[in-house]
Amino acid sequence: METTSRAVAQTPAAEGGQQAPSARRAVDGYLRAPFPWYGLDEAFTGPRWLMQVGTTADGAVEHGSIGHGDEPTVRNEHVAGGDQEAKEKFAVVVTVAANPSRRTADGTGLLEATSVSSAAWLAGVGLLSFTWPGQMDHALRDDWLEQQTETAWVLADDLDGEDWSTLSLPVDGVPTVFHYRESEFGWVLAGSTSAGVHVGAYGRGMSAYGLGFAVVKDIAAYA
Repeated sequence: METTSRAVAQTPAAEGGQQAPSARRAVDGYLRAPFPWYGLDEAFTGPRWLMQVGTTADGAVEHGSIGHGDEPTVRNEHVAGGDQEAKEKFAVVVTVAANPSRRTADGTGLLEATSVSSAAWLAGVGLLSFTWPGQMDHALRDDWLEQQTETAWVLADDLDGEDWSTLSLPVDGVPTVFHYRESEFGWVLAGSTSAGVHVGAYGRGMSAYGLGFAVVKDIAAYA
């Protein structure tokens, strides 16, 4: 997908209970989307927070992520294991607009179609962004991340392969089949909805097996 991501991590409210400018900008990115956002359903009662939106070259919002639970830190030799890992329980839901192959706004090129594989790749890369092997020097992380990102794409492009299993989870109350895989870093899943979007998710410390997904009724409430 020809998209760029714009970080929009949750920002505390300014004095007097008003949202800080960066928080308003974060919400604005989500509000511009012409598709519904998905998050965990009401069975999840913990914290929810905005993460990032991805846009096409002409600025159209094409995907975005919403976090649930503990805001994750990058897991390396300093935080892996022990109490830190036990406390860090999160699940991130990625919503991707289901778009066919289409021309760019200026008519000079084509944008790739989005699919369940797109959601699986974004979820896989999202999990990697909070991880690197504990024995690896920090200076080598970019090379490792580039290699693993390519691996995530190869895996996402073969959802029927042996690296994936299937898992049925509710989406808006309807049982839906997801492609699912686990690794030493956490889990990743991806599937489609009847609302014109694909849904991916990744997490660590929080089991995927009891999760459910639902349309977010008021995205501004997450900021």
